[in-house]
Amino acid sequence: MLLRLAFSPDSDDLFMFWPVISGRVDTKGYRFEHVRADTETLNRRAQAGDLDVAAISIAAYPSVAHDYLLLPHGGSVGRGYGPVVVASHPIELASLGGKKIAVPGAGTTSYLVLRLLLPDFQAMFVPIEPYDRVFHALRDGEVDAALLIHEGRLTYEREGFAKVVDIGEAWSALTGGLPLPLGGNAIRRGLGEARIAEVSSLLREGIRYALNHRDELIDELLRAETRRTVGLERALLDRYLDMYANGDTLGYPDDARRAVEVLFQRGREAGLLPPSARVEWAP
Repeated sequence: MLLRLAFSPDSDDLFMFWPVISGRVDTKGYRFEHVRADTETLNRRAQAGDLDVAAISIAAYPSVAHDYLLLPHGGSVGRGYGPVVVASHPIELASLGGKKIAVPGAGTTSYLVLRLLLPDFQAMFVPIEPYDRVFHALRDGEVDAALLIHEGRLTYEREGFAKVVDIGEAWSALTGGLPLPLGGNAIRRGLGEARIAEVSSLLREGIRYALNHRDELIDELLRAETRRTVGLERALLDRYLDMYANGDTLGYPDDARRAVEVLFQRGREAGLLPPSARVEWAP
């Protein structure tokens, strides 16, 4: 059976799906047709319901819950760290009230949490592809600050910018130490209970393979990297995968599951998520 799979250009997504799409693990007769797109595009594609497995923002899950379950693995979880807001010089977050901030999309978890921290900024949507577009927007004065996700949160200093706030750190302080659940993998309900369980199991095995063959996969990912402006090198990739492709990716621990619930609760209370926002996990 052919399954339609979609994930972002960032390295942790490719890392966890690589064993499946490259045939490193037994896919039990399933074949995968995959596409890669920026995070906001993935969120919108999942809303259309035309993907079998989609990497989405956790904050976008309520908008696709009628068609998808959230897989219990494949999550990107920040433990005291996460996306960062940066500017041309050090400033306080509160000073950005009413100012223009570049964000990667209204459906991203980083956007939701930033709205919880700073409700009154002007959002300017700047896609994560091409990678350096947001840095040009900052340099050209199109925006006063930028919310950076993916590898950009590790390279902003190299680009000459200063951190305003780490969203994951601020979320931890806001919630008494909970991790920040940024992204997850959703699976289409229409596949049926038995097939969902089979696909979930093989995707988990793919993640397990990646973690057990980490150095080998890092070499392959570096060779496969097509985003030339990222300037990705082994030390940076190793650091990035330490953050977002780890034991939490193999399976959401209890505190990360609790964090998803708290994120939805706070989003509902702030009027940023619908009253129906709840999570339903796949097996």
